Amino acid sequence: MSDLTDSPQRYGAVSRALHWGMALMFLAQFASALAHWGLERGSALRDALWSYHTDLGFTLFLLVLLRGIWGLANLANRPAHGGPLGQAARLGHAVLYGLMILVPGVRILAAAGSDRGLSYLGFQVVPPRAAEVTWMQLPAEWHGEMGWLLLLVILGHIAMAVGYHRLIARDTTLARMA
Repeated sequence: MSDLTDSPQRYGAVSRALHWGMALMFLAQFASALAHWGLERGSALRDALWSYHTDLGFTLFLLVLLRGIWGLANLANRPAHGGPLGQAARLGHAVLYGLMILVPGVRILAAAGSDRGLSYLGFQVVPPRAAEVTWMQLPAEWHGEMGWLLLLVILGHIAMAVGYHRLIARDTTLARMA
């Protein structure tokens, strides 16, 4: 078995790289959102951190899709999560993935229906519209709230990994992704 793919004993190098790389990117993304929310307008730090929010969010969206495809391709080989705690873990991961798709998805939808369009890393992905499409804008009104909910779910994920699996159960769950 290749070290790149998942096995029943451990997640493979690709899964681990996607997991930890995305963890760092989410840290940067939430730092930009916290700065935008907590620092005063005109602050150089606020502007610097906010400047990458859209491009990083779109990158995370693409990586979530890639990670989901990779996870499904490796599903039969992944470490098992049995019993009631395993069911809770599967549900928690489903909520996590759902929010990781939904949070940027509503902004992408809004951008696609806006008079600004969507640029990614300087390239126009979706051209601007002559007039905004109202129904495409409405779900994006919940983007921020869903983003903070995603942060809470991520913190719960960390609490389960470190707090429960590492400190209480002292099992190998965390080691399989480390």
